[in-house]
Amino acid sequence: MAELTLILGSKNYCLWPVSAWLCLRTAGLEFDEIILPFGEPDSRERFCDYSPTGRVPVLKHGDLSVWDSAAVCEYVAELAPEARLWPEDKSHRAIARSVVAEMHSHKASPLHDFLPGNVRRRVTGVALPANVKEVTGRMTGIWTECRRLYGQEGPFLFGHFTVADAVQAHMVNRFVTYGIELEPEAAEYRDAMLAYPPMVEWNAAAGAEVSSFAPSDNAFPNS
Repeated sequence: MAELTLILGSKNYCLWPVSAWLCLRTAGLEFDEIILPFGEPDSRERFCDYSPTGRVPVLKHGDLSVWDSAAVCEYVAELAPEARLWPEDKSHRAIARSVVAEMHSHKASPLHDFLPGNVRRRVTGVALPANVKEVTGRMTGIWTECRRLYGQEGPFLFGHFTVADAVQAHMVNRFVTYGIELEPEAAEYRDAMLAYPPMVEWNAAAGAEVSSFAPSDNAFPNS
């Protein structure tokens, strides 16, 4: 049994925990997983058994519980500094943390509320409302700007994979699910994320799940 345990919801439907999971994989840390049922009558109660907020992810390390995906990512970065989950340069690191904070704030809520998580589904022809287009433009603009300014040494926002990339993973998957067209530079970053081995592993596991969640499965039935 590993010292670390990550509590998740469905990998197909519950996408916020992917950032913590990717950081753990990138850091090469061994961890167990507890995947809680998602969208069932007792889901909230079971989440509350592990989390003070009733939300996932939660990372257990001995008697310590770390809740909230951003906090888990920070903790993993401290456990494995050799994984370089933050840029080495102080100013770049400050920008990376700003990117994470902006994504983690409620500013991205219109996007993930309108495009519910569903990794294995494929939908076309979704018309984005103005507030979702605004969020999409802002976030993909961050991708393009970071790649141009800090990404010379690799395919990710700051060259190598960092927490700033981990928090973009749920957006990448939503864009693929709903066939959102991207500008070439943003599409190149999307494809690099999709090819990242831990991301491939997460998406394969999501696709293999047999659970169903009607609000996500039935969204945009005529698209």
